[in-house]
Amino acid sequence: MFNSVNNPFNRAISSSTSSDSNGRRQKEDPKEELKKYIDEDEPDEVLIGGLPILTEDEILAMTRQYIAKLKNEHEENEKVQKKLDKYLENFDVKKFMKKNPNMTSPDFYMVMYNETEGLVK
Repeated sequence: MFNSVNNPFNRAISSSTSSDSNGRRQKEDPKEELKKYIDEDEPDEVLIGGLPILTEDEILAMTRQYIAKLKNEHEENEKVQKKLDKYLENFDVKKFMKKNPNMTSPDFYMVMYNETEGLVK
């Protein structure tokens, strides 16, 4: 019936509703649908933006730069300056990378903020 009305390409139009052999609509079991989504394997970790993982040299350079910026911001407070100098002296890149593997630059800044927040307050 619908194949000739408003069909400029003369293609067969099929119904969008599914029906069983008796002509009634089939309903998909909601439990089956939920199970289908649960069984799909998806990775738990998502790399946002596909940023490269930092190397040891990059982390060391970024740490020195980050501490220098903090020291510049708190140049009037000698106590904070000493704490930041001590942190930089005791900074171990290998231990830092082992504690925080596969770190990208946004991860680095988040970790550094958390580690130095107590030093500047």
